[in-house]
Amino acid sequence: MLDKLKEIEKAALESLAVVSDQSALDAWRVANVGRSSPLMQVFAGLGKLSKEEKPVVGAAANQVKIVLEAALEEKSQAVKNAMLAKSLAEEKLDVTLPGREVNIGRLHPSTQQLRRVLSILAEMGFQVYTSREVESDEMNFQMLNFAPHHPAREMQDSFYIDVDPSAGSGSREDNPILMRTHTSPGQIRAMREASANNPQNPPPIRIALPGMCYRYEQITARSEIQFNQVEGLAVGEGITFADLKGTLTDFARRMFGHDARVRFRASYFPFTEPSAEVDVECFVCGGKGCQVCKNSGWLEILGSGMVHPNVLQNGGYDPKRYTGFAFGMGTERQLMLRNKITDIRYFWGNDVRFLDQF
Repeated sequence: MLDKLKEIEKAALESLAVVSDQSALDAWRVANVGRSSPLMQVFAGLGKLSKEEKPVVGAAANQVKIVLEAALEEKSQAVKNAMLAKSLAEEKLDVTLPGREVNIGRLHPSTQQLRRVLSILAEMGFQVYTSREVESDEMNFQMLNFAPHHPAREMQDSFYIDVDPSAGSGSREDNPILMRTHTSPGQIRAMREASANNPQNPPPIRIALPGMCYRYEQITARSEIQFNQVEGLAVGEGITFADLKGTLTDFARRMFGHDARVRFRASYFPFTEPSAEVDVECFVCGGKGCQVCKNSGWLEILGSGMVHPNVLQNGGYDPKRYTGFAFGMGTERQLMLRNKITDIRYFWGNDVRFLDQF
């Protein structure tokens, strides 16, 4: 058996010496150190040897295995070096070719749309006002005409944050903290800031309130737990629904084209009265009806209405003297309509293949 091991080692090393490429090396490995190789057959037959022969043959077989594996490693490195040298000698590099273009980052599509909306509103005289994302129940709901148990609260499931864990989850009795469900709390804060210096004669305001909103909803192709919103607010003496219609019609034409047609539908929001949904004629089919507009010819783009007297009063403006209008829109929804995007989850999935298209 010892003589056989010497023959196996000698034959393996002689055959390895003529190996010159990777495929031949792989074949040598299988033939000489693989499971069915002669060397492995020796290991498999150790059980049939006597107690005296087994340790001697086993040690010799292990030594042969160590020698073959070391030779294999050395040969493998030599083959790799030979392949690299051949590649460097035969392949050419044209140093005059232009380099690879650097992949430059860009603004997120939601940010691009947000800036476009704010740019249009700025041209129309609206100033940008930023408000906090973490709000109190009072500012997010109560000051906007949502009573503590108002059924309209069910329209917006909320992320409540318990300041005192012993108070219980989502407790509304002690004005808990929550992630804002809309940008509308900024209306109250903006009006209070404007009226603080002159409560008797607060100045007129015309602002745009952008920001992220959060709602505790089931994530689907049509709804997300976070989304961008832009709110508009104008308060002053003598403002009418006609001003609201003129402003939103002008906005729609600047956003979707000078020939864009707009319609207003009666709706309900607790903080406006009267309230209206605003639709723009489908810019995909021109109002004829298609899959994007669900064959209606119209696309809903925002909600609006005249500021409710209670909201004006909570903001420090006398509703008998002042009036105002407000509107709110979702930037992701506008992008979905304009680009025929069917799943809102694409915006926050961070898939570069999607983001690169913008």
